[in-house]
Amino acid sequence: MDSKEFSIIRSKLGKTQKELAQLLGISLKAVCSYEQGWRKIPGHIERQMLLLASTKCERLFDGKPCWEATNCPENRRNRCPAWEFQLGNLCWFISGTLCRGEDRKTWEAKMRICRECNYFISFGKEYQDE
Repeated sequence: MDSKEFSIIRSKLGKTQKELAQLLGISLKAVCSYEQGWRKIPGHIERQMLLLASTKCERLFDGKPCWEATNCPENRRNRCPAWEFQLGNLCWFISGTLCRGEDRKTWEAKMRICRECNYFISFGKEYQDE
């Protein structure tokens, strides 16, 4: 996540920097630093921001879970934690998902794949500036 995306999500959430800092359990200085691009946004903060943003989404593939929207093969789907816990709308949030057939070892590696996925891209369009 870059500083612009962070700032856009904060704006779409209708939060001031101070309110967002309280919501995330971090300092106001950290929020300012992320928005200015002075500090790299840690994975756990990116994850919280995306989760909060997802609560504002009204239409994500018309409510279809990721495995239906992406035609995930049954043998892969049955081993995937998003399927196991029935969190097809939060597949990007769940570690250990089997997109493209294998688990990614880090949040950064997972998000590289998610950001290329049409399911995640459709979610991102919900909170991006027009």
